[in-house]
Amino acid sequence: MPAPERLPAAAVTPQETERLLATGSLSVRGRLTGASNAVLYATVTDGEHADACVYKPVAGEQPLWDFPDGTLAAREVAAAEVCRAMGWELVPPTVLREGPHGLGMCQQWVGPPPPGAEDRAVGSPDGDSAAGDDGTVPGAATPVTPPEQVMGDGAPPHGADPAADPGGPAAEALLALVDGDEPGPGWRAVGHAQVAPDRTALLVHADDPDLRRLAVLDAVINNADRKGGHLLTAPGGGLRAIDHGVTFHTENKLRTLLWGWAGEPLPAEAVAALRRLDGRLAAGEPTAARLARLLSPAELTALRQRTSALLAAGVHPLPGGDWPAVPWPPI
Repeated sequence: MPAPERLPAAAVTPQETERLLATGSLSVRGRLTGASNAVLYATVTDGEHADACVYKPVAGEQPLWDFPDGTLAAREVAAAEVCRAMGWELVPPTVLREGPHGLGMCQQWVGPPPPGAEDRAVGSPDGDSAAGDDGTVPGAATPVTPPEQVMGDGAPPHGADPAADPGGPAAEALLALVDGDEPGPGWRAVGHAQVAPDRTALLVHADDPDLRRLAVLDAVINNADRKGGHLLTAPGGGLRAIDHGVTFHTENKLRTLLWGWAGEPLPAEAVAALRRLDGRLAAGEPTAARLARLLSPAELTALRQRTSALLAAGVHPLPGGDWPAVPWPPI
């Protein structure tokens, strides 16, 4: 019997992908090291179709001082829900489901397999046999740990180098550090950064429509950690954004690289998306009901207030003074 066929990106809708993620058989292929929480590379199949995915079990989440324990997975799902309610597909299909290591977030994988996981192909019956005796895949730049070693306290394995994470493939085209004080045509300045003891550079991002939509989404969900490594390129082109676990706080925690439009009027498309979301956040609406299962009542109220405030102001928000505005390192 042939191995399950991976879903072609253009052949299915996000809703069909969500159904596969939510109900298919989930198999862990390995762990991506270098993350502060457990991030598992996995496949999901219904017997006819299969796809690669990221599985982040709640049991592998590290405690944070400013977010309730065990809530990061639900926040990732809520971010995808809000993005879809705005009419955008910036966040890959994401669901909350049970898996081999308990309840967790399951999100469609974007792009090629991680380095070292090429032999763990979707639908491969022996995909877990590629690991060496030391628990890593030979030649892996980002080690992929075999399933029997994936869990623990959620911390990176001893000796793991966080800098080994190559970041998102879209980051190189959308972010840059340049000499001088002006960003140049097609770029937006974020601010100067100390890149060496005796050198500063100007951090810039592309003046890109998808990136601008993402800046609006981040303001809505109150994203406390928008880094360049969270920007990916979807098959066939288009921006996809990942890692939305530290979002939806009731206090202002917006921390992002995407400040290039700060204080400027929101595009008409963004205003329309915010109005669409505002209507779907009303009590009794299906979107509001789904979010109520993922967020606390105070967080849902704060989400409604941020959406209304953005509509009333009509401009991209400015950095606040009580919280670092830019994550560092930026990737």
